[in-house]
Amino acid sequence: MSAPVTLVGPHLQRFFAEHLTVHKHASPRTVASYRDTFRLLLQFVQDTTGIAPTALPIAKIDADAILAFLNYVERDRRCSVRSRNARLAAFRGFFRFLSLHDPSCLGMATRIMAIPNKRFEKKLVGFLRRAEVKALIAAPDGSTWSGRRDHALLLALYNTGARISEIIGLRRRQLHLDAGHANIQLLGKGRKERVSPLWDETARVLRGWLREIDDAPDAIIFPSARNQPLSRDGADYILRRAVVKATASCSSVANKSVSPHVIRHSTAMHLLQSGGDLAVIALWLGHESIQTTNIYITADLATKEKALERLDPVPGRFSRYRPTDRLMAFLATL
Repeated sequence: MSAPVTLVGPHLQRFFAEHLTVHKHASPRTVASYRDTFRLLLQFVQDTTGIAPTALPIAKIDADAILAFLNYVERDRRCSVRSRNARLAAFRGFFRFLSLHDPSCLGMATRIMAIPNKRFEKKLVGFLRRAEVKALIAAPDGSTWSGRRDHALLLALYNTGARISEIIGLRRRQLHLDAGHANIQLLGKGRKERVSPLWDETARVLRGWLREIDDAPDAIIFPSARNQPLSRDGADYILRRAVVKATASCSSVANKSVSPHVIRHSTAMHLLQSGGDLAVIALWLGHESIQTTNIYITADLATKEKALERLDPVPGRFSRYRPTDRLMAFLATL
């Protein structure tokens, strides 16, 4: 008598409904990311094997199938290596759960969890000069409701260095605009709360903007025209529109790749260039580790030039290494 076929469906439902939401209390964004990963995987397996997701045995999504899917994500969907690694992290989480609840899958789960992250080139972070940020913030039309909202949003985004998800999800109760102590309470990755101080100008603009929206404590600070929270696409559109208008007063903006995260990088770079301590900047941005904040030192050419100016040139000439052995000469060519 053959052993019963173990289907992926019941385990996947339990993983999302119980493990992620109840046991781990994962954030909605984590759940959404894992959900999208498995939707893509199930569709990929159906397209390649003809097996519907509800009838899919777990044995069909072994290490070879996962590797084929990861290659498909990179090659056909043209996703970045970072996205590939994020998909792999979702699979590791599921198969770690599966190995504990179905020991018969332990061998397959171990092979999948052993798939390594793919390495990638770490490029310098992009950021805007202060004049470019100023032009962007001034771009929205202050004579319209949407223009005043966009101006307040861009100013708050730059002032706080917040992630766009943190800004578009802001509620009135998170704003404290008392004179001299104005701040915003942000909820970032890993459910970490932090407080960002506000410039007087930002506080003044936000006070004016609050008079134009709902005064309920849970009201969204930057709603859409339909009084719903802005989507990421909506925020991107606001920024793209500001870029087009900003080129009239600052033409260099047109040559930059501008996104909400570039505004965040710009805040960090300007804090660093103003003499801000790395530990403070890490707290300002809500970084888990100060090592993450070190990317701004790498990208700040002005700081490197100042360090170079403090060094005296080394006198004399350097001799070139010349190998004296054919094996050593070969190795020198590699």
